[in-house]
Amino acid sequence: MAGLQNTSSGAAVLSFHPLPAEAPRPAAGAPAVIVMPGGGYTFLAPHEGKPVAQWLNGLGYAAWVLEYPVGPQDFHPAPLDSARAAMRQARSQAPELGVDPSNIGVLGFSAGGHLAAHLAAGPDTADDERPAFAVLCYPATSWHTFGRAAAGETGTDPLLGPGSTAEKRRAVSIELIAVPQTPPTFIWHCADDDTVRVDHALSLCHRLAGMQVPVELHVFPTGGHGVGLAQEMTPAGTWTSLCAQWLYRTTRHE
Repeated sequence: MAGLQNTSSGAAVLSFHPLPAEAPRPAAGAPAVIVMPGGGYTFLAPHEGKPVAQWLNGLGYAAWVLEYPVGPQDFHPAPLDSARAAMRQARSQAPELGVDPSNIGVLGFSAGGHLAAHLAAGPDTADDERPAFAVLCYPATSWHTFGRAAAGETGTDPLLGPGSTAEKRRAVSIELIAVPQTPPTFIWHCADDDTVRVDHALSLCHRLAGMQVPVELHVFPTGGHGVGLAQEMTPAGTWTSLCAQWLYRTTRHE
């Protein structure tokens, strides 16, 4: 859509998923969420996009799904630039869509969780770009400890590209750069995740709690990685009900 960051692979796409026609509309507008699928910054996982927006609609939240640019065509800061533009666009369009522009959050999975966290917690996020709240699902936030480059192996970093260095990886590690302006944050992870270790969630939670940012963390013993809504999974599948309760409290949504 117009206004999003142009990249070497083309423009990012922000798709709106409105509330059902019969859903109640708060006087100030509905709260809303921008969903950012995962995919290791190399692709976008379909099950972490539209189905999640539909789940949010069922809770009474409008939603957008952001198809942000990924490698090997695009590297940092292209994904972050598109997320910043998406938040500005969502807020500018909010009144005509029946959305409260002050009550728009982000929800991201894995690499999308890193992107959502960078937008929410980054020191260079402008006031009109910082979300009102953040939901991070098995987020890959500790980039300096993640992947082959961090392990000293050869290969292109999926976020930073071939020019990755230890200093650059630390500069995009959210538990090292998060600021006190980070909005209320909900994090969940599985202890047996062998793709993105649970340390990512634990380290970020420790950082946010130390700055007195309201943060809620849930670690499930099993579930692995990349499970999306985790329907019919036990215990990881309970994250949706826990998150729904947190969203209602955080957004004061009735």
